[in-house]
Amino acid sequence: MKILLTNDDGIYADGLCALYKTLSLEHEVYIVAPEAERSAVGHAITIHYPLRVREIRKGKFFWGYAISGTPADCVKLAIYELIGPIDLVISGINRGANVGINVLYSGTVSAATEAKILGYPAIAISVDAYENIDYCFCAHFISSFLNKISNLPLGNLFCLNINIPNLNPYQIKGIKVVRQSKAKLKEIFEKRLDLHGKIYYWQGAEEYTETDPETDVVALKNGYITITPIQFDLTNYSDLEKLKEFFHSMVINF
Repeated sequence: MKILLTNDDGIYADGLCALYKTLSLEHEVYIVAPEAERSAVGHAITIHYPLRVREIRKGKFFWGYAISGTPADCVKLAIYELIGPIDLVISGINRGANVGINVLYSGTVSAATEAKILGYPAIAISVDAYENIDYCFCAHFISSFLNKISNLPLGNLFCLNINIPNLNPYQIKGIKVVRQSKAKLKEIFEKRLDLHGKIYYWQGAEEYTETDPETDVVALKNGYITITPIQFDLTNYSDLEKLKEFFHSMVINF
């Protein structure tokens, strides 16, 4: 397959390098990724500044384009200008899980949904850790997964959010296909003082309130690789029908 790799941790991220080294053994792989970390930028795109492109070489096994923009920018620019049509977009391997409402903030996931918007299948892949990560296992899992991708009952246009627990492979309980949690995340804002005595805040998060084992949050915590099919359609169809019925019977005088 002709595969585009991107991420939000930046082109030098270990997760991206691990994917490239593994997947390029069997596939035609291209890298177009942010020049620096762009975590939690969501689906932002760059319209007020030029997008700069630099070719990056890291030894004889790594080559790609570093982009001054966001993950979504990378996918757009790759397909429209740098690479052309591809068979699949893979975004990751991201440091830290992308589950629950974090999916909305994630640059990793947004790169995948941008691919689907443009008409290409995509996978976002994250690991539930920030250090001591076994990227080698994650990359080999994705490589194995790609061998089964043609058998997926999803058609040619899908977008999957995959999260892997950072456990010894023998401790992983299996794969669970689950829904995205909608539970609230406990968040904190730590109040601090800078060197000039001025107040600033540092945003953080504690934990999800989710308890349903059939959600990405809990299944991942319980030691399962989670797979969630996602979409970019934000329409609330239940409220849509209610509003249609409401306005159908209303006479409005302007």
